[in-house]
Amino acid sequence: MNFTLYDTEGFYDEMFGAGGQPHPVAAALKQKIESLSAGELHRRQQAAEAALLGMGITFNVYGDTAGAEKIFPFDIVPRIVSAGDWQPVETGLRQRINALNLFVDDLYHDQRVLRDGVLPAELITSSKCFLRQCIGLAPPEGIWCHISGTDIVRDGDGKFYVLEDNLRCPSGVSYVLENRVVMKRTFPELFDASHVRAIDDYPACLLETLQHLSSRSDPTVVVLTPGAYNSAYFEHSFLAQQMGVQLVEGRDLVVSGGYVMMRTTTGFQRVDVIYRRIDDEFLDPLTMRSDSMLGVAGLMDVYRSGKVAIANAPGTGIADDKVIYAYVPKLIQYYLGEEAILPNVPTYICSEKDDREFVIEHIETLVVKAANESGGYGMLVGPHATPAMRDDFRKLISANPRNYIAQPTLSLSRVPTIVGERFEGRHVDLRPYILYGKEIYVMPGGLTRVALRKGSLVVNSSQGGGSKDTWVLADPSAPAVPLQAVQSQHIQSQSSSQQQSQSQSQSS
Repeated sequence: MNFTLYDTEGFYDEMFGAGGQPHPVAAALKQKIESLSAGELHRRQQAAEAALLGMGITFNVYGDTAGAEKIFPFDIVPRIVSAGDWQPVETGLRQRINALNLFVDDLYHDQRVLRDGVLPAELITSSKCFLRQCIGLAPPEGIWCHISGTDIVRDGDGKFYVLEDNLRCPSGVSYVLENRVVMKRTFPELFDASHVRAIDDYPACLLETLQHLSSRSDPTVVVLTPGAYNSAYFEHSFLAQQMGVQLVEGRDLVVSGGYVMMRTTTGFQRVDVIYRRIDDEFLDPLTMRSDSMLGVAGLMDVYRSGKVAIANAPGTGIADDKVIYAYVPKLIQYYLGEEAILPNVPTYICSEKDDREFVIEHIETLVVKAANESGGYGMLVGPHATPAMRDDFRKLISANPRNYIAQPTLSLSRVPTIVGERFEGRHVDLRPYILYGKEIYVMPGGLTRVALRKGSLVVNSSQGGGSKDTWVLADPSAPAVPLQAVQSQHIQSQSSSQQQSQSQSQSS
């Protein structure tokens, strides 16, 4: 296969520039692919898919009558980002997560941001993600958002823009790590020659971030999952295994003597840090939803007393509200006194009269999003929608304007993707993962999601999207940073020793 007939069709292409010439960072990849013998690329694609299938990399689609469990599609042609392009992204993400953390902390304490009129108070009081139960909470070191995944896109101008923030339970990092393992096997010589920055240390960094939340010298960390039917259950079990910690459900934990205890075959064991992968409302039936069967009764009281840490802290979802997103550049200026390094996509706030009227009148050119939906749900892509769908959304906006924002339809960047016997451009976004512990760690790269349907702008796995490996290249002038193999080996050996010496948690 070659790229002779590949057409960028006027979009910004991550691999090819004007005149069909590859970007300098992608020249070696193009040469390698075109040097393969007939059918070899397809064989490598099939081998990669088989490897991922063998790893059990799946996700669940709620309400899918064809079967809940699906294999996450993967395309073997990687996305490549130069060191120069990545540096402002990394710096901008650090800036953004710092400001959002200060914002969340302020909201649940002094609320200076509201008194100073940086954003309307009614946007907070009307948000279902603002939890009054969390007012006055004091997470360790004032850190609320320990694990975040910020969705960014590249528009037709080649610049990166933030599309949305994910500060509750961002998923997808397991696919990033497993994709990388497969790609190293698939293109080992090219991978080494390209000086791709490592991501292998993410589980070690995640564990270090979680352990940092406890003052105990050897804290017990657990991953709290809703269970095997959750769409991201593979990831929950994968991360627990990689960190060498226990994967638990709510029924495995109990509050006793003012602490959270884990049931084991030899009795109760104190839990110090909970990496929760369930939503706020299900955490504690005594404080949140009384009908929750997923959480732990009394958990919030233990959390308030400082005898257990939770990542991410309850209440961080307020920063996920897509209406709040529109104000993040102002929040960065307010809390840090800086201009936003990574700009937002221009956003219309439907609760504001002039914006609402513009959106209703020009809905056929806009993307409309519900404030607290995810996974591609609650969204209208105006240019691709039917007249009936547009009319339905006009009614929804008029009935509940607070719940909607709208943005211009972006010309999302594209990456060559295997389609039959040729390459075609498919739109992509990018979700880097940020850890906020002792320091702020930004994964070099992240989850590149690709809209596998021709012309589609919706990249979510639940809407037919797939993924690609993301290669962020090292700055050749910077000193080499060794892979943290020793640290990774420590985690693996810790996992093995725990399995042998610790009692496994069990359901009650």
